[in-house]
Amino acid sequence: LFTAALRGAGVRWLSTPRQPAPQVLQPDGALAVALDPLEGAPGIEADIPAGTIFAIFAAADTGQKTDTGAASFLRPARDMLAAGYVLHGPRCCLVVSCGQGTQVHVLDPESRRFALAHARVALPSAAPEFAIDAANYRHWARPVRAYVDDCMAGTEGPRAREFSMHWTSSLVAEAHRILMRGGIFLDPAIARPGGDRGRLRLLHQAAPIAFLIEQAGGRATDGALPLLDAPIAALDARSPLVFGSADKVERVAGYHDLPEAEVSALFGHRGLFRA
Repeated sequence: LFTAALRGAGVRWLSTPRQPAPQVLQPDGALAVALDPLEGAPGIEADIPAGTIFAIFAAADTGQKTDTGAASFLRPARDMLAAGYVLHGPRCCLVVSCGQGTQVHVLDPESRRFALAHARVALPSAAPEFAIDAANYRHWARPVRAYVDDCMAGTEGPRAREFSMHWTSSLVAEAHRILMRGGIFLDPAIARPGGDRGRLRLLHQAAPIAFLIEQAGGRATDGALPLLDAPIAALDARSPLVFGSADKVERVAGYHDLPEAEVSALFGHRGLFRA
């Protein structure tokens, strides 16, 4: 459906997770689109919202007759011209940024057109909420465990407040909740086979979400470093992802700079991070 809709729309190259190489749609097109058509599909049976994620780049002109399209995508993530997602849920929302803030549009079921709901989203910072898959606790790096431990300690811990935890199998659903309410999402690297480089696809998932979050005033990192500064080295490259309210994401990065003793599970009061 997406391939058919994009034909004749100025898109030269289309990359999706199920294709080993980009597909050429319009040889003289000026754009390259990376698309995850239905992220969060496993949750559909449980009525969990799924989503479509996209990133738009300028098509690279390599001047080679054997151009495979990879050069249009294998570049710094910050080279994106635009990014967005469509949330398929109780309300169908289009969230998009062309580099001048993040907008939210909501589908009107009568006219079948998207109406502007938020012209410039400002990501809230106050929400005491975090999203992470706690089942992987034993596989997290110590700084991630230390951050979550401090949140779970509530008013008696160094954060001196109560937090609530969320987690769904839909990246788009989590991103939308955080854009609207604030908080932080963590999908860190895990110390088990296949998890050391992260779970999410950098090109088709992590980078577009990071672009939207930054344009809304938030931050997005791989846990320590800005995610959009990372070069996309392969179409199927994966990355850890931490995004949300700027102060919370920067705090997670700060935990990676703490001495080893302070991120130990036995350390009760992290001096640098007392509320």
